[in-house]
Amino acid sequence: MILLSRPSRSKGIALKFHEWSRLAAVVTMVFALPVGFGDGALADEATADTRPALAADIRDDETALKLQKGNFVAVPIPISDPTLGTGLVAGSAYFYAQTEEQEKSQPASATAIAGMYTNNDSRALAIAQQSYWNQDRWRFTGAIGAADLRLSLLAPTEDAALEKLDWRVDGAFLLARLSRNLFGNWYGGGFTRMIDANQSLEFEAGSVDFDTSDVRSVGVGLTLEYDSRDMPINSYAGRYFKVEGLFNDEAIGSNETYQSYEAEFRAYHQWTETVVVAWELHACQRVGRVPLWDSCTIGLRGFPATNYLGKSSYLGQAEARWWLSRRWGLVAFGGAGEIGTSFTGYRNRDTIPSYGVGVRFSVLPAKRVNVRLDLARSKDDDAIHLSVGEAF
Repeated sequence: MILLSRPSRSKGIALKFHEWSRLAAVVTMVFALPVGFGDGALADEATADTRPALAADIRDDETALKLQKGNFVAVPIPISDPTLGTGLVAGSAYFYAQTEEQEKSQPASATAIAGMYTNNDSRALAIAQQSYWNQDRWRFTGAIGAADLRLSLLAPTEDAALEKLDWRVDGAFLLARLSRNLFGNWYGGGFTRMIDANQSLEFEAGSVDFDTSDVRSVGVGLTLEYDSRDMPINSYAGRYFKVEGLFNDEAIGSNETYQSYEAEFRAYHQWTETVVVAWELHACQRVGRVPLWDSCTIGLRGFPATNYLGKSSYLGQAEARWWLSRRWGLVAFGGAGEIGTSFTGYRNRDTIPSYGVGVRFSVLPAKRVNVRLDLARSKDDDAIHLSVGEAF
């Protein structure tokens, strides 16, 4: 997750662009490509294990996508979206040695580093650790990083016209998450998040129930997940459910005390050998005096994530994926979302549509790793999205 800002002559404001998600996505992609986010463990003698099968390891594949020497792998990732612009993520990972038994039951643990740069001079750097042990029944993910982002905010002026504001956010973060398989496809665990962010924006927000000062946010949380997907990096079948709560408190170092709640459900259906239909529902809620950068957003395509910010958000979307050949495919998608308790009151509870079409090219068919190019349209915007991996 990422946050950044810039000195201003007016009252400072900073916001979260899709819950610091872009930097989290940088780290995620470094692991997703080499490891495939394998979720499986072999059945033991006492209990049949129904968790998803282990994803193949990219180190075993001959492809021009990667640079590899032994257990060290480097991967370039092109990106383009209306929030960050167009650029490149460069990621590399080192995989730790495994015994034969570990290779059969869990992905290899890895240390990764990823950097991002885009054409609007946004940049980010993150170092992460992902560890698996006890036949993938325990998982740990940790990341530390910083970013300097040049973004834009769409805000109403006094005459209700739209004004696009250039703004900058800079900050550092630390994330740590530990989870354990409870039974079957269920995982539970805890996590902590620390963010130290400078905030400013050339816009006077007026009276809003958000913290508009520079913010240090320290929180601990709980998470519960259900995962029956056949391959998490690009699912053809299965279900995924997650609910989590994060509690930020002055007693443990936060400037403010507030709570963050998220819930999502995704389903995947393989209608034919070449057609997959996927859909998701997502809800976000903030309680208390929330830093503006940590507000809820609408995570759909077709507009910058900073266009819609509030104390709550809800969205649903569906996507049909049709493979024309082993390498090429087409996608059609549509969805809608709404924001609640908008930080300016503008577009409060207004339904925001998202729809479009896309092209897929499979760079690693056996591992379902795709480059996606989507043309998306919304109420007031349209946008091109280019990245590696499916939208959900």
